[in-house]
Amino acid sequence: MNNPAPDALDTFPKLLIDNARRIGDRPAVREKEYGIWQSWTWSEVKTNIFEFAAGLHTLGFSPGDKIAIVGRNRPRLYWTITAAQCLGGIPVPVYSDSVAEEMEYVLDHAEVRFVLAEDQEQVDKVMEVSERLPKLDQIIYDDVRGLRDYDKTQLHDFTDVQKLGREALTENPALLDAQIAAGSGSDIGIFLYTSGTTGKPKGVVLTNDNIIVTSRNSVKVDELTEQEEVLSYLPLAWVGDHIFSHGQAYVAGFCINCPESEETVTTDLREIGPTYYFAPPRVFEGILTHVTIRMEDASPLKQKLFHFFMDVARKVGVKILNGQSVPALDRFKYWLGNLLIYAPLKNTMGFSRIKLAYTAGEAIGPEIFDFYRSLGINIKQLYGQTEAAVFITMQPNGEVFADTVGVPAPEVEIKITDGGEVIYRSPGVFHSYYKNEEATRETKNADGWVMTGDAGYFDDNGHLKIIDRAKDVGRLNDGSMFAPKYLENKLKFFSQIKEVVTFGDQRDFVTAFINIDLDAVGNWAERNNIPYASYLELAAHPEVYKMMAENIEQTNADLATDSKMAGSQIHRFLILHKELDPDDGEMTRTRKVRRTVIFDRYDVLINALYDGSKSAHIKTEVTFEDGRTGAIEADVSILDVKTFPAVSKSA
Repeated sequence: MNNPAPDALDTFPKLLIDNARRIGDRPAVREKEYGIWQSWTWSEVKTNIFEFAAGLHTLGFSPGDKIAIVGRNRPRLYWTITAAQCLGGIPVPVYSDSVAEEMEYVLDHAEVRFVLAEDQEQVDKVMEVSERLPKLDQIIYDDVRGLRDYDKTQLHDFTDVQKLGREALTENPALLDAQIAAGSGSDIGIFLYTSGTTGKPKGVVLTNDNIIVTSRNSVKVDELTEQEEVLSYLPLAWVGDHIFSHGQAYVAGFCINCPESEETVTTDLREIGPTYYFAPPRVFEGILTHVTIRMEDASPLKQKLFHFFMDVARKVGVKILNGQSVPALDRFKYWLGNLLIYAPLKNTMGFSRIKLAYTAGEAIGPEIFDFYRSLGINIKQLYGQTEAAVFITMQPNGEVFADTVGVPAPEVEIKITDGGEVIYRSPGVFHSYYKNEEATRETKNADGWVMTGDAGYFDDNGHLKIIDRAKDVGRLNDGSMFAPKYLENKLKFFSQIKEVVTFGDQRDFVTAFINIDLDAVGNWAERNNIPYASYLELAAHPEVYKMMAENIEQTNADLATDSKMAGSQIHRFLILHKELDPDDGEMTRTRKVRRTVIFDRYDVLINALYDGSKSAHIKTEVTFEDGRTGAIEADVSILDVKTFPAVSKSA
C-alpha cells in the first residue's frame, strides 16, 4: 500500500488512521493510575476513539456540534478531541481549575451541546450551571467514583458510550468513514479560549491546517520522531499542550504520558524520563529552587563538590553543548563532574534523557537558563501565542541566547511596526475569534498580519527580543521608559520572589508589590531559626524585607547599566500580605497578573507607596479552596531602597 502524501493527512482522524497503519504497535499514550503505568498503542487508541465517536453519534452528536472537555490530562480526554473531529464536531477544552461561573461563560459562549467531564468534581460544576446553559444536552464522565447515585437521564459513563459505539460499528462498520473522508485542513478543528487577562476570555478558532502544518514544521526543525516521550501535565485548554501533547504527537507519532495527579508530576517525570519536555519558566525556576534548598541542607563535603563542579559546568558546559572547542583538561573535569554531579542531578530532576526542552510564556533568568544548558540539557526559548498555534520564533541549535527568543519559525514572517509592535503572519494564524468579528479585525488585518500587542525588536544577531506588552509600556514623568513586565521578570529571577507587580506609568518613580516564594523563603527562615506560622507572618518579617531589599538593589544596579531602563529603578516596595491568586480574580488561570484588578483592589497600598507612608492597612476578601469566602487584614510595611546613577556598561 502506498503511503499517503503529507498534504492528504490534513485532519487528525486521517493522521490517526495513518499512525495505526504505520506504527500501530508503538505506544501512543500512557496513564499512571494507582501507581501503575498503563499503555495504549496507536492501534488501540484508534479503536477507542472510533468507538467513542460512534457512541457520540448514537447520542445525537452532529457535524458542527461542540463538546467541552473538562479535566486533567487523561487519555480519554485527549481521545475526545479526535473523536469529535471524526464527526465534524469541534472540541472545546476548558481549564480544569475553572470555578463554575468561569466554566459557564465558556460553555455558553461556545454553544456547547456535549460535555466530557473527568470526574465528580467537574460534573458537579457543570450541573451547577446547567440550567443557565440552554444548548447543553448530554454530560459524559470518565471517572465513575462518586457518581453512582446521580440521575443518569443525561449523564453517561464513557465506557457506556463506547459500548453504544461498538454496537453501532458492528451494525455499520463504515459509520464514520464518509465524515472522516470529507474532513479537510480548512475545517475548524478546535476552540481554545484565551486566559482573559484583560476581560472575558476570547474563543480562538483554529483550523486543522493551523495545528497540523505548524506541528509538522516544528517537528521537522527539531527532528522529532516516534521515539520521543513527553510528559503531558499542562492544562488541556492551553494551546501549548494542544501542540506538544496532541498536534506534534499525531504528526511525529510519539508517546504522551499522563501523570497520576498534580502532586505526583515530579515523581512521574523521573519515572518516564521524557526526551522532549516543555515547561514555563516558573517550573524550571521551581526545580532549581528545590535543588538549591536541598544543597543548602547537604553535608559540607557534598556542598563543596557541588559548587566546584558547577563552576566547571558554568565555564565550559554551554560550549560543550554547542559543540565548541574546549581545552582537554576542562573537558576531563566536565566528564568527571558529569559522573559525580551532573548525571545524578539530571536523574533526580527527571531530565536524564532530555533531547530537547522548551520554555516560553515569560522571560527566564539568564543564570537559570545557563544552569540547565551547562548541565547538557538542550533547553531553548520560543515565542508564541494561541493565535499563532504557538510557534512564532524558535532558537536554532548553536544560536541559543538567554535574552532573545530566536528567529522566525518556518513559514513565519515577522515585522516590527513603526510603533515598535511585533506583528507576524504564518500558517498557524488563527481563523477568527468566535462570535467576535470586531476583535478579529483589531487583531488580524486583511493581509493576514496579526498584531501581537508585544513590543520588541531584532538584535544584531537577527534574533527577536521582547520587551513588554506594547500597551503596558509607559513613561515616567521625566520621560524615562517604564516596561513593567521587563522589571517584574528581572525580579522574579530571584528564587525567593514568586510574583511581582510594578507601578510607574505617569509617576515620578517606580514602586513594586512583592509576593515571596513560601518554599524558598520558608526554608531560609527555618535554617536561620526564624519562626513563623503563616505566609502573612513570614512576609511581614523584617529580615524578609531586608532580603527583598537586597534583591531589588541588585536589580537596580543592573538596570543602571541599561541606557533604556536606568530611569526605571525601583524606589519603594512592599511585600503583599497574601499571594496573588486566580481564585480571587487577581491572576488568570495561566498565572498572568490582571493589572486592572490589582489597581482597583489594592489602590490603598499603591497610594501609600507614593505618598511617603511607611505602612498601610489593608483588608482583602479571599476565596478558599472549598469555595467559602473570608478576609485577610494586615498592616503592610513599606520600605525605601537604594538606587544608582546611570552608567554605561563599558564604564
